[in-house]
Amino acid sequence: MHFGALLKSFIYVVSSSLLYPVLFLLTLLTLVVLVYTGSFIAELIERKRIKKIAPEKIIETVDSGKIKGHFSHSVLEYYTSLKKIMIIDISIRDSAVENLLQKKVVELKKTLDKTGMIVRIGPGLGLIGTLIPMGTGLASLGQGDITKLSSDLVIAFTTTVAGLMVSLVAYFINSVRKRWVEEDIAMMEYISEIVCRDGEK
Repeated sequence: MHFGALLKSFIYVVSSSLLYPVLFLLTLLTLVVLVYTGSFIAELIERKRIKKIAPEKIIETVDSGKIKGHFSHSVLEYYTSLKKIMIIDISIRDSAVENLLQKKVVELKKTLDKTGMIVRIGPGLGLIGTLIPMGTGLASLGQGDITKLSSDLVIAFTTTVAGLMVSLVAYFINSVRKRWVEEDIAMMEYISEIVCRDGEK
C-alpha cells in the first residue's frame, strides 16, 4: 500500500512538473507559426505576381532563357544550377542533372517537415496542457480552494485553444505549400527535359 502511494506521488510530481515546459513549448510553437505565417504570406504575394504563360509557350520561354517573372524562385534557382551543369562533359551530364533534380526535390520536401511536425505536436501539447491543470484543479476542489480551481481551469482551456490554433494554422500553411512544392517539382522535371534536349542538339 505504501509502495502504491509512493508511485502515485511520483507520477503526480512528474506530471505537475511538465506544465511549465509544455506552456513554454506552446509559446515557442506560437512564435514559430507566426514567423512561418509571415514567410507564407510573402511567398503567396510573390507567386501572385508570377506572369502565367500558356503550356505551349513554356518550351519557347525556357529556350529563350527569359524565364524570370514566369516561375517561382525555387524553379529559377534550379534553372540557374541546371544551366551550369550543361557545360560539363556529355557523358556525365545526365547523371549530374538527375542528381541535381533529386537534391532539389529533397530540399523542397524538407521545407514541409517542420510545419508537418507542428500539425501533430500542437494538439498533443494542448491536451497535456489541459489535463495537468485539470488534475491539480480537482485536487484544489477537494480542498475547497475555488480560486485555485478557476485559475487551473483558465490555463487548461487556453492551452487547448493555443494547441489547436497552432495546429490549424500550420495545417493550412503545410497544405498550400505542399501543392506549391508539387507544382515546382513538376515544372523542374519539365525544364530538365527541355534543357537536356537542347543540350543534345
